[in-house]
Amino acid sequence: MKWWWKKKEKPKAEPEPPLEAGRDYYEEQGMMVFTAAYLLRRGYCCKSGCRHCPYSGQEEE
Repeated sequence: MKWWWKKKEKPKAEPEPPLEAGRDYYEEQGMMVFTAAYLLRRGYCCKSGCRHCPYSGQEEE
């Protein structure tokens, strides 16, 4: 059986750079606390109640 169309490949996403201590997070009592700068770069709210969440208080559509 011959296919009349060519299967499209999904574009490959660039891998995210590794997290950098001080810029993306800091450690407090053995826990990793993300900075607001990192959370903004990530681009969405995970709804985990992050301390520095720049999205808190925004209504979900």
